[in-house]
Amino acid sequence: MSGRVQGVGYRNYVEHVAAKIGVEGYVRNRRDGCVEVFAMGTHDQLRQLLPALERGPMMSRVTSVDEEPAAVDANYQGNFIIEFTLD
Repeated sequence: MSGRVQGVGYRNYVEHVAAKIGVEGYVRNRRDGCVEVFAMGTHDQLRQLLPALERGPMMSRVTSVDEEPAAVDANYQGNFIIEFTLD
């Protein structure tokens, strides 16, 4: 995600939404000012997550959400976490 997505509670928002939907993975800030989300779930779960990522919390302003396929990562099965900032 890019836009105003850091310092506005975006990661906590994503963690809450992902837990509610049942998505597994992580969310983390990137040093370039973007936020990265790695999400694993069913097609329906991921389709529910996308509009929430585009909307963001009240103080955010999301300007773009880029999607790309990724392999399942067993390290995140069963939970969704906030990770440290990516270097």
